[in-house]
Amino acid sequence: MAVSLVATELVPKYVGILAQIGEFLVVSGAIFLLEKYVIGPVLGWTLDRRTLEPTLERTVEKLIGVGTIVVALVGGAWAAGFGGFLGGSALIVAALTLAVGFAAQDVLSNFVAGVFIVQDRNFNIDDWIEWDGNVGFIDDIGFRVTRVRTFDNETVTVPNTDLATNAVTNRMSNDTLRISTTFGIGYGDDIDETTRILLDAAAEHEDIVADPAPSVRVAGLADTAIDLQARFWIADPDREEFSVTRSEYIRTVTERCRAVGIDLSTTSQHAITGDLRVEDGERT
Repeated sequence: MAVSLVATELVPKYVGILAQIGEFLVVSGAIFLLEKYVIGPVLGWTLDRRTLEPTLERTVEKLIGVGTIVVALVGGAWAAGFGGFLGGSALIVAALTLAVGFAAQDVLSNFVAGVFIVQDRNFNIDDWIEWDGNVGFIDDIGFRVTRVRTFDNETVTVPNTDLATNAVTNRMSNDTLRISTTFGIGYGDDIDETTRILLDAAAEHEDIVADPAPSVRVAGLADTAIDLQARFWIADPDREEFSVTRSEYIRTVTERCRAVGIDLSTTSQHAITGDLRVEDGERT
């Protein structure tokens, strides 16, 4: 009799709870699918038409994704009748939020740093940056970390606070980039002739801009060479163009200097004459 009474009371309660859970899953899933296949594509199409920076566009997409999950969970909870639980547990939620805040200070600071990075128009995905002795291209800016791809195709995960609080050099933030290359010539070589070769090689290269004009300066006097520094500019810089242009320029200069007998080596070679003889165990 007692077992029958308990079953009569508990079964409807469990059935009701299961029904609420089912309703929660159905409503949450419906909201999530609505965003994924209807709202998301429409927003993506809208963002593409506004031609936003890739960094900002990707951040907006991530925020929409996180917002969708929150809305799906809250909407499903209210639809399933868990609204009273959510409202009555506000104090518990506040306490948990405070505890999590203290435990996740680094995560929160990285999140705030990420917000500042995203709003910086001079800091975008695919930019070539240098920081704290490291260099690479920005692959992704997340809520906690920024992923940078090195020239060796390795991915470096950098906390956002490191990039927000340290000096970062962005070689692609401006329309042009200067390349400086130093050549050493012998003390007996003609500085004016070498300067002409350096300037002509820059003027004839299709990827080197005419304004600002290329220039050549005497950079210093080494023990065995006179250092000449060539400076020129390229437009719309990236790592590939930087490397290719610099390599082609050095190759052209080397060939032309060799053709006219200008020595670009940093050491001087001298012919040594004489005899070395050994007599009675002594070297003379």
